Amino acid sequence: MRESRDELAVLAGEQAALRRVATLVARGTPPAGIFSAVAEEIVGCLQAANASVNRYDGDEVVILALAGLDPGMPNKPVAGERHPLEGDNIATRVLRTGRAARLDRAELASAPGPIAARLREMALTCTVAAPIIVHGRVWGMAAVGSSEPEPLPADTEARLGNFADLIATAIANAATRGELVVSRARIVTAADEARRRLERDLHDGAQQRLVAVGLQLSVAEDSVPSELDDLKQQLARIQAGLRGVSDDLREISRGIHPAILSRGGLGPALKTLARRSAVPVSLDFGIGRRLPESAEVAAYYVVAEALTNAAKHSHASEVRVHAHAEGVNLYLSIQDDGVGGADSRKGSGLIGLIDRVEAFGGHLKIVSPPDGGTSLSVILPFEG
Repeated sequence: MRESRDELAVLAGEQAALRRVATLVARGTPPAGIFSAVAEEIVGCLQAANASVNRYDGDEVVILALAGLDPGMPNKPVAGERHPLEGDNIATRVLRTGRAARLDRAELASAPGPIAARLREMALTCTVAAPIIVHGRVWGMAAVGSSEPEPLPADTEARLGNFADLIATAIANAATRGELVVSRARIVTAADEARRRLERDLHDGAQQRLVAVGLQLSVAEDSVPSELDDLKQQLARIQAGLRGVSDDLREISRGIHPAILSRGGLGPALKTLARRSAVPVSLDFGIGRRLPESAEVAAYYVVAEALTNAAKHSHASEVRVHAHAEGVNLYLSIQDDGVGGADSRKGSGLIGLIDRVEAFGGHLKIVSPPDGGTSLSVILPFEG
């Protein structure tokens, strides 16, 4: 009975460890964090001298994470170590077969190649590894080692495989999320390009033609004899209407894509937004250089939408906008003193802003308590 209780306790501990790792995977923890957590959990569950998570990189294997290194272990390994895949050893067996493998004392003592030699330097007497398979390919391996005279238990391969499967899930999820971000960024960039082309076509085409027609009308009006006053006034009214159409088209063009953003950059574009805002704007712009276009466009539309919301919904008397860049991130802070209560779940324009920011791997935080104003904090990563 005591033995059964001990076995149940071991199983319960292992299941708890797997749940903890599975929770990290479900939360979208970056793979690097998963690697370290898994190595620690493996050591605790399998009572191994050490555990490691490794990746195959060309003709080498790289140690990504380590745990449980005995203080008395000679020649301790370190994360980042690389070893060539030569000889018949634990790493080459896993890579070749796609299955778990082990080297017990006798095999390890005579196994060829630098990896086996490195394990002997660490005074290990047994090692077991399980493959990490991502999208049908052996991506890496989770491994444990022991310096005890007895070999690791016979069920070590299966138990280690459970952890390796969770690592594979984390890597696949991260890859999928990365592909989604890249795909969303392509869609947003393509839409911005289309808007820019449309703005340019309107400016260089329809608007210029309207200006030319207006000039021709002005010449025609000046050439009308004074005795044909009715015709002169009619031409003047047509010219005024044409100017109105041109102004309307210019406003539409600005809404599609502001030309000042392309020409002058984010600073002048935000100043223009501030001047046109129906709510007074205090602008603190602390960026002394041009940023990549994708970051400037995203920041511009975030501020434009925030100012529109402040005018339409918040009943604010002032909006404060702060922008600065640090490292490879653009930081935006937009605060108003309005009624608050903004909620992106209600289908407001905030949903589009969240999508735009997240499409480039950024983050947008909204704080809008009732009667407490609305605050938007944005982090936009960029390159260059």
